[in-house]
Amino acid sequence: MAVLSGPRTGARYDFLLLCMLGIQVALLAARLETWEEAKIILIYHLVGTAMELFKTATGSWIYPEPSLIRISGVPLFSGFMYSCIGSYLCRVWRLFDFRFTGHPSRRWLIALSAAIYLNFFTDHYGLDLRLVLFGWAALLFAPATVHFKVWRAHRAMPLLLGLTLVSLFIWLSENIGTLSRTWIYPAQAQGWAMVSPAKLARGFCC
Repeated sequence: MAVLSGPRTGARYDFLLLCMLGIQVALLAARLETWEEAKIILIYHLVGTAMELFKTATGSWIYPEPSLIRISGVPLFSGFMYSCIGSYLCRVWRLFDFRFTGHPSRRWLIALSAAIYLNFFTDHYGLDLRLVLFGWAALLFAPATVHFKVWRAHRAMPLLLGLTLVSLFIWLSENIGTLSRTWIYPAQAQGWAMVSPAKLARGFCC
């Protein structure tokens, strides 16, 4: 249940939440997004919010402004930052008619995904296997190719390159988000600094 943050309230986080809810309704109403895609996006939102609760509780980052609609230290708009990645992936998959060759098996993807998400928690207790997970992901995806349709022609790109580009743009958005102080990392408490390239791992969790 969302709790009130106190008598002093800020408008930005709550305004962002209302905007994102409005956009989600508009996308469904205009049939730009399907209900099946919306279900996937909801899962991203719930998982993202759960991760935010843990990460803010352990001091990995903070949301420096007050807000009305929040759970503990997490304003509820933050789940949309995860779900917008899910929305993007669902939409481009459909619009560009993604096909794959050399794609790793589902059981390996489940194992890698579980290990990556587990590492988000274990790194707080001295066990950070980020470099190992990078290497594992590279080995799994190196043989894979994504085929996508632009107008009437199918084109191809190494899937590992595509995932790296997604990670890069997420990292750039992290820099924009922290520069605007939407959230900040501990190293940015005294002034903005570039987000660590180690955050590039996020793109491979999608």
